[in-house]
Amino acid sequence: MDAAWEIARAGGLPAVTLREVAARVGMQPPSLYSHFASKNAIYDAMFGQAWSDYLTACEKSVGSIPKPPRKALLYMVQTFVEFALADPVRFQLMNQRMVIDFEPTADAYEPSLQVMALFREQLTRIGVSADADADLCVAIIGGLVDAQLANDPGGERWIAQLPRAMDMFADEVGLPGPRLRRRR
Repeated sequence: MDAAWEIARAGGLPAVTLREVAARVGMQPPSLYSHFASKNAIYDAMFGQAWSDYLTACEKSVGSIPKPPRKALLYMVQTFVEFALADPVRFQLMNQRMVIDFEPTADAYEPSLQVMALFREQLTRIGVSADADADLCVAIIGGLVDAQLANDPGGERWIAQLPRAMDMFADEVGLPGPRLRRRR
């Protein structure tokens, strides 16, 4: 797995091949088939690992979520944003269809469902219970991360908008509490 991630980080997700992974770990490509049936099986394992890692990060952070609803919301989304920006290739595999013929298996997809269940549980705790509202929140966060990675990699131009975006979202769904950012 480490070799596959190294390849992806160096040359993008499409650069991951059975031949390249085998070369990195010092084995013949046919021998790698005893571990992975195909290139998509490697992507599947990477996808599952990425979401499992994020699930672990979420579970560790739950006890640190602030009580005020707006602060809790911002804390939750910042947890994802920091995870996403720490490894853009991992974010791409987790959240974008960068590999045309890859679709994760149910087993690999399971940790992402657990993450969403935990996120929904925390949203409900702060007063956001509608599915459409949770979907909107996810779309806002994903859009800001996409814009950050595409237009200002390594910077903060788009991510600096998180408090403002979460205030707009909180206003839309009626979350109480002080604003997360000062007005202009």
